[in-house]
Amino acid sequence: MTALASRPAESADPDPGDRARRGFWHVVAHAFIALLAAAGVVGVYLACVRTPLGQSVDTLMMRGADVKHERVVQVLDRALNGTTLASLVLVCVSAAAIGFIRRRADLALAAGLLVIGANVSTRLFKNRLPRPDLDNFPAPNSFPSGHTTAAASVAFALILVLPFAIRGTVALIGAAYVTIIAIATVWAEWHRPSDTIAGLLVVLAWGAGASALVRAKRARITGVTARPNRLALLLVGGVGALSALAALLGIGAVVLSERVLPDLVSGRFAFFAGAAAITAAVAAVFAIWVRLAAGDRPVGSGSTLASAQPAPAAD
Repeated sequence: MTALASRPAESADPDPGDRARRGFWHVVAHAFIALLAAAGVVGVYLACVRTPLGQSVDTLMMRGADVKHERVVQVLDRALNGTTLASLVLVCVSAAAIGFIRRRADLALAAGLLVIGANVSTRLFKNRLPRPDLDNFPAPNSFPSGHTTAAASVAFALILVLPFAIRGTVALIGAAYVTIIAIATVWAEWHRPSDTIAGLLVVLAWGAGASALVRAKRARITGVTARPNRLALLLVGGVGALSALAALLGIGAVVLSERVLPDLVSGRFAFFAGAAAITAAVAAVFAIWVRLAAGDRPVGSGSTLASAQPAPAAD
């Protein structure tokens, strides 16, 4: 199967000063996205954990699909238990090895930073953040989802360290895998939808921060920008847009059912609305990450120089 490859821009940038300015703004943009993602975590927590309506809607979406079939439970357990600490460490080591093999120690270190930072942050948040009982469903804090954080951070790390020619394919596979894991945790009533969305935002915050560091290191390298894969972005964006529309309509109906028209929707409907919101969130963060991870192809100042001298490994 042909890999979904990113395309480099057709023309190089010969002006080092312009390249430095562009590199500076790339660093700032990535850092700004990291801050926005972090703010998103705070916003989801305040809206879905610290308010009665947020808690009641979130819990209804979690409890809307009780899993009672024995075989279904076995399949879910195997899928969820596959995301373990051992598998996380294995992929981290593999990602670091790929970065060093490609002679890109900066990418290897950035991948390790985002995986470790995201998972440690999620663990701290889950242990330290209070969860008041506002929906008469007492339960320990589960915000954010550790399984979703682990799955997304692994996928982000691989997208970052692998050659850009296959990043589109890896992004699509990773997005599908993370979506399944995130929805499965809600289906198994391990987590509410807000927990999984917060986990995704935690990973995006650390990923954007790590990407900003890589960009800062390479800001003055002359080259042409490698465009993110258009087909991957189109597929992820299309799924995300449809899922977001379904989520908005579905969650709106759930809110009406909770506050205005009791029994307007069923628990199963609420679960599917939450699943749509999770799918939209996964699509959004992966689309952003594919764009952030798109690197540069360093080249010489001319075609002769470019062909005569070996170019450093691309992002």
